[in-house]
Amino acid sequence: MTAMRVDLSDRRATGRPDYVLIVSVLVLSAIGLLMVFSASAPRLEAEGFSRTSLVIRQSVFVIGGAGVFVATAAASDRSWRLSTPYIFAITVFLLLVVLSPVGVERNGAQRWIPLKVMDLQPSEFAKPAMIMMLAVMLSPADETGISWTRIGRALGLMAVPSVLIFMEPDLGTMLVFTFVAVVMLFTAGTTLRQLVTMLVTGLVVLVMAFQLNLLKEYQLDRLTGFLNSDEHSLTTNYNQNQSQIAIGSGGLFGKGIFNGSQTNLAFVPSQTTDFVFTAVGEQLGFVGSILVLGLYLLVVWRLLIIGVAARDRFGMLVATGVAAMFGFHVFVNIGMAVGLLPVTGLPLPLMSSGGSFYLTVAFSLGVCHAIWTRRSPVPGERRLMG
Repeated sequence: MTAMRVDLSDRRATGRPDYVLIVSVLVLSAIGLLMVFSASAPRLEAEGFSRTSLVIRQSVFVIGGAGVFVATAAASDRSWRLSTPYIFAITVFLLLVVLSPVGVERNGAQRWIPLKVMDLQPSEFAKPAMIMMLAVMLSPADETGISWTRIGRALGLMAVPSVLIFMEPDLGTMLVFTFVAVVMLFTAGTTLRQLVTMLVTGLVVLVMAFQLNLLKEYQLDRLTGFLNSDEHSLTTNYNQNQSQIAIGSGGLFGKGIFNGSQTNLAFVPSQTTDFVFTAVGEQLGFVGSILVLGLYLLVVWRLLIIGVAARDRFGMLVATGVAAMFGFHVFVNIGMAVGLLPVTGLPLPLMSSGGSFYLTVAFSLGVCHAIWTRRSPVPGERRLMG
């Protein structure tokens, strides 16, 4: 009797979907649509527009994101690794286009490329492109750790989109880049001494940026206003103050959908984008907020599990980088909404309105799901492959 030959690549291709990740993403997206609708409907009606215009637009982005997730998850993790340099090059090109006369400037920042269906924000797409490119450069196995040469090459390449994003300027994305790079370098095997050296160097560069007045005035106002909240309660910190009032007024179980006074009377600016969590806090209360936070923790946990189960170091680093990006956005956005962190303009994943970031998150999660469904059935294969 002849033994049946098992093809490992076939087994990888038929791995079960991560239903916990998928359901968590769908529930968060549904709650996001509900919050966008409840926060925008009263304002739109008062201005003479349709109450559903914004939520319909966001629903289109959610449906488009679902398509992006399915398409990216269907491709193999190997194909994503091979296409990473091209994705990175296209992203850098789009960042150059933003800084050209084609780009649109709003509130002192030039970050968007106007299209008929949406305003494209390349700095959002630069996040997964940077993660994947760092994963390619840091994935080769090295028994002695990561050399300074390889670290220098990785950071040097990352500096290209970073400089372009700094010129827009987009301080929030720069913070995401920094945090994700540190997490990925640590995961790849850098030593504590190397990490400390890089962090000290980064602090020196930051101090120099302050001394040379490289930061925009409104960026400095946000930082100084956060540190002196009482002096700027009606100016720089107005958004945060209204945000804290809205969240605090929700109590334990919230006031109910469409019953939040801060939300209905439009006291919280940018409530469908940067401050969408205030709609959760006021309308769903502490219990609803904990539910949302629990769903976010589930997503981050599943991404870390995907990293552990990945069949090679590239997959491990990509999943870890996406988990870091996702978790950092949640931490900073909610910290900003409750007044623990300064306003940085980072949206809340899957809930803030807008197309570029939602599609970015959908793409990133799709690539991670491709890594999951093609995980190795052989324990320890990543160690064998390096």
